Amino acid sequence: MPISTFPADLSQNTELSIRIVSPEFGHVSPDSAAQHGVAGRLPYYFFLFVMKGSSKEVIDGDTIEVGERELFFALPHQLRQLSMGFHTADYYKLGFDDECLSRLPRKFPFLLNPLSQQKISFPSDAALRLSNTFRILSDLLRTADNDPELILAYLNSLLTEINAAYFVLDKKPAPQGLDQFVGFKLFVEDHLTDQPSITEIAEKLALSTDSLYRVVKEHSGVSPKEFITDRLIVEARRRMYNNRKTSVKELAYELGFNDPGYFSRLFKKVTGKTVAGFYQDLSL
Repeated sequence: MPISTFPADLSQNTELSIRIVSPEFGHVSPDSAAQHGVAGRLPYYFFLFVMKGSSKEVIDGDTIEVGERELFFALPHQLRQLSMGFHTADYYKLGFDDECLSRLPRKFPFLLNPLSQQKISFPSDAALRLSNTFRILSDLLRTADNDPELILAYLNSLLTEINAAYFVLDKKPAPQGLDQFVGFKLFVEDHLTDQPSITEIAEKLALSTDSLYRVVKEHSGVSPKEFITDRLIVEARRRMYNNRKTSVKELAYELGFNDPGYFSRLFKKVTGKTVAGFYQDLSL
């Protein structure tokens, strides 16, 4: 069972790590907001659903516009900055952690790849269903000792609706073989800066390298090596946001690169910018 990573003072239920915020409910105090900071790594899953109006979300340095009947989601470990100019009158924000997610009866493929599309548009009928489910969850979380199984049932319904919309957006069915991909993703997260070889990962997962390639390609659209490279560059960008004084050499060594020059070339190849150029953009 995963360990709860949800901040204890944010949970709205005595047995679950979960919180909902809407225009009239669930806002934290200014002191609590200041304590959690303007930007930081998410220790939980975050969702923003906008029915009317618009918002901007900044995740891993990218600004994403969220409009009417759109949902934005972010995953644990991503770097999120507080919303810039929230101008909507009808929205829900939802947060919960892996411990909460593990209690649901199924897996949700759209949550497995942190490099995937993180915004989903809904037709009016699906948006209404989503809004109604958010509202029911909000009502349930107004009382801290409500039955957690009831809350989990509606959370499962909500994520099922989102998962279905995500794969309609991608025009492909939900992929098979989730357990192997989950194992790969978790191994990469746990050993990212060790930069394990593809052969080593395959052995740990009791797969051939060809099978590992097929599983990762099917679920993420890229090869295992490309997945790890992309994940390392995302991690580099997060660390650059957290500490803007880190040198290229220090950053390269932190991420497990023995050659800072190679890291610099790889960073430019993936992002289209040099490390110095990326730091310059941060200061604008």
